[in-house]
Amino acid sequence: MPISELSLTAAELEERLDLFLDAALSSRRTAAQPARDLAAFDRARQRFVLHWGAVIARDNAELAYQFSAHAPAAMRLMELDAVESWLLHAMDLYDKKGQMPAIRAFQAAADFAAHRQERISGKALEECAGILEHFVCGLNGRSLKIAAEVQCFTDTETLFLPPVIGRLPDRSANFRLYKAMTVHLWAQNWYGTWRGGWLLEALDSGRLVNADLPRFHALETARLDACIARDFPGLHRDLLALRRLLEPDDSRTDAAWRSLARPQADVRDSLRLAGESGGGRAEAGCYAGILQPDAVRACLAKRAAAERNAFRIALARLIEDRDGSPPGEARPDAETLPETRARLAARELADPDGPNGIRYELFLDGQPVAPPPDAVSTMASIVQDLGEIPPDYLVAAGPGLYRPHQGDADSEPESAWAGTYHEDGAFLYDEWDHRRRHHRKDWCVLREQTIEPGDPGFYRETLRRYGGLIKSIRRTFEILRGEDRRLRRQTDGEEVDIDALVDAHADVQAGLEMTDRLFTRLDRRERDIAVLFMVDMSGSTKGWINRAERESLILLAESLATLGDRFAIHGFSGWGRKRCEIYPVKGFDQPYDAAAKARICGIEPRDYTRMGAPIRHLTRLLQAQPARTRLLVTLSDGKPDDYDPQYRGDYGIEDTRQALFEARLAGVHPFCITIDETGADYLPHLYGPASFAVVSDVARLPLKVTEIYRRLTS
Repeated sequence: MPISELSLTAAELEERLDLFLDAALSSRRTAAQPARDLAAFDRARQRFVLHWGAVIARDNAELAYQFSAHAPAAMRLMELDAVESWLLHAMDLYDKKGQMPAIRAFQAAADFAAHRQERISGKALEECAGILEHFVCGLNGRSLKIAAEVQCFTDTETLFLPPVIGRLPDRSANFRLYKAMTVHLWAQNWYGTWRGGWLLEALDSGRLVNADLPRFHALETARLDACIARDFPGLHRDLLALRRLLEPDDSRTDAAWRSLARPQADVRDSLRLAGESGGGRAEAGCYAGILQPDAVRACLAKRAAAERNAFRIALARLIEDRDGSPPGEARPDAETLPETRARLAARELADPDGPNGIRYELFLDGQPVAPPPDAVSTMASIVQDLGEIPPDYLVAAGPGLYRPHQGDADSEPESAWAGTYHEDGAFLYDEWDHRRRHHRKDWCVLREQTIEPGDPGFYRETLRRYGGLIKSIRRTFEILRGEDRRLRRQTDGEEVDIDALVDAHADVQAGLEMTDRLFTRLDRRERDIAVLFMVDMSGSTKGWINRAERESLILLAESLATLGDRFAIHGFSGWGRKRCEIYPVKGFDQPYDAAAKARICGIEPRDYTRMGAPIRHLTRLLQAQPARTRLLVTLSDGKPDDYDPQYRGDYGIEDTRQALFEARLAGVHPFCITIDETGADYLPHLYGPASFAVVSDVARLPLKVTEIYRRLTS
């Protein structure tokens, strides 16, 4: 056996482990034991552990130690591909939840191995979470998020589902089980399991003890099943099919179960039956999950306060619209205005499509008023939680709570970076870690920021400076727009194809069958192109580069307006993985008007060039365009870079390359135009040998960009 294939000794392994575990070692904890355990394996498995240990150590030395310590046990239980899945699962947990969940995952190798077959034949939530979110969005009620958790439950804002389901023999059946769980958790919200606080009050008062909660859940599941059967009979058939597969002994025929099928039954009936002897079995069913009252209580309390304030602010706006001035101006610190109570009223109306079968009409000074759409959804959410709009809600907010024309500061993109960071309203994108050969899930946070209009004088100056060139480009593009192509070797057409006829005659002389493709035809195909220009707004584009970018975009936009191609312009910049930014300059659905021209003039240098997340975001925008050809053209002055040192070098290059590969899979054709004279060293690796252009002279960038676009789309 070659020396290179001989297993390393424990001493040799300890020496190599020390190289990347040093930060996690001490006088009381050394690499000796992991080295002794690893010495029992062949060289290939030793090489596997050393490689991945070094990769993990770049992120966290403690996790590298935990992996090295538990990898020998994992390799006794699983093949190497499964061991790799195990370590990537742990590192995903580290990315999302921090160090301790990842350590627990490394320590639970045996549990991972036991569920390995389930992971193979099962359905993973990350594969179908988007589909389920769209599905539940089509149902009634407030918007609900989907998240992974070991147990299946809802806190009334998020539907928590298992990361993997493998109870059924194939992936499509397991997806149907995911869908059934989603429907039932949604049903708890819509059909009133938590409405009015009756269940929480019964638990708090002791009328329903924790030991009876499973029986209540089984009864409530039967009531929700009946509600689903009335409103969504197709979904109910799916639930019945799953019950027959997973609960063959299911029986719900006694009087208690039948009484819950009445349309008038609500959660109070389930509570009453749960307290009676013989109230039903204790198992809720295969898709019902569990109840988590504490999680619901916390969510309801937070939402109730926010929605009460939002409703009162909406009332203050209605009064301001009626009176012409904000209410309570003389009391700037007052949060509510009790004197407005007499002016406000609400009337309950039957509405089979509303929560609890009702909706409310608002009255101001005895006259009905139409609340704005956001207030309508707030009212519906209040009714969904409380079963009514409480009378004490009908009081307008004072100046201390309501400032006329104020926006919600937390909803403004710029406020995301002030104080504690939050991700509400942001776009989350994966990022490729080439060392792991795996995506970091939801790693980058991207926001669309507003770009301020610039000096329109720059636009007029550019037209004067390039007036002759613009006329020439327009003439060229007009020819391109009307350009027809002659297609040769067609089965029918206006003229005989002499070359094809000569070849066919030669075939006949040789004893071959004569082709029928002997004509030429003029193809008058319409252009069907959507192009998105992704403009580098990093700090390195200061000065002449930024000016040349803006001039290029003005020349292009003027030309494309002639050509008729659909186009959009977006700038990009960023600062770390949680501050990736896109600046919409012109959208596909926006005209090229004075406002768009002013935004082009307002493009200015900002921060860094973290490219992966912007490429993934703009690819999604391009995918939505109904065009035969979709182009993503990047204007940049250098390679991917960021304030985050991890992103610099190979990491950023490989993430960008992976994002471009994903764009091609989505039917988008990427192309890069750069002024970086070293671009030829790395751009073939990113874009391919024929999908980039280096413009060495910044002053020629405007002319070159239009020439390149003409070649790309001819």
